[in-house]
Amino acid sequence: MIGIYKEMIQSIPSLVIVNADKQNEALPVVVYIHGFTSAKEQNLPLAYLLAEKGYRVVLPDSMYHGEREADISNRKKQISFWDIVLQNVDELQTIKSYLDDKNLLLDGRFGLAGTSMGGITTSAALTKYPWIKTAAILMGSPKITTFAKTLVESFKKMGNLPVTDEMLEGLYSNLKKLDLSVHPEKLDGRPLLFWHGENDSVVPFDHSYTFYDEAVKLYQNKENIKFIKEENRDHKVSRFAIMQTVNWFYKHL
Repeated sequence: MIGIYKEMIQSIPSLVIVNADKQNEALPVVVYIHGFTSAKEQNLPLAYLLAEKGYRVVLPDSMYHGEREADISNRKKQISFWDIVLQNVDELQTIKSYLDDKNLLLDGRFGLAGTSMGGITTSAALTKYPWIKTAAILMGSPKITTFAKTLVESFKKMGNLPVTDEMLEGLYSNLKKLDLSVHPEKLDGRPLLFWHGENDSVVPFDHSYTFYDEAVKLYQNKENIKFIKEENRDHKVSRFAIMQTVNWFYKHL
């Protein structure tokens, strides 16, 4: 039987989905990060399918989301987008340490994936954590500095941004350090799956596709990197994408 357990990993409200008979055993782990304005529970279908395959799946709530929802305006949350992404990246170390301390991670088999904002987090984390063995980016951008500048321009059209040019330059500088498109060598041949809808109007399809087109040249084993595009698909993950993600981890983790 697959169990769903609520865990507070330090200050991170999380769901852990795992075969109930193996709840306290070391297993390969997949952390899946939700999208902007979503929450951890939204990814239970995918987590269930992975747990059936023998994985422990951790679904954390990001800052200002789910159980961490704060009494802030929608505009404040939008402006905080990159703060949330950067905190997500930092909190992955907290989750990894928690798993290690409790001897719940089998042979270092740690996988990471996410949707939209979670996919963006995944791409950034790959530049920082070599212990991520396998990853999947679903409709996320690996070109985070470029994407940040695009978002800033759209916010400016909506009105004055409550940030200075110096603050923006500081943000771009911090993002550049975690920008997978700037540091593609950090992939180091690790298995990486991309899925993106061709008609995505939120996160540009070409960000992930053009990155993949260059990154695949760095892979000796071409089977370790894959791009799946879906025609006539907007900014919504399909069941096909979910199944492909599950299969990817089953093959590579």
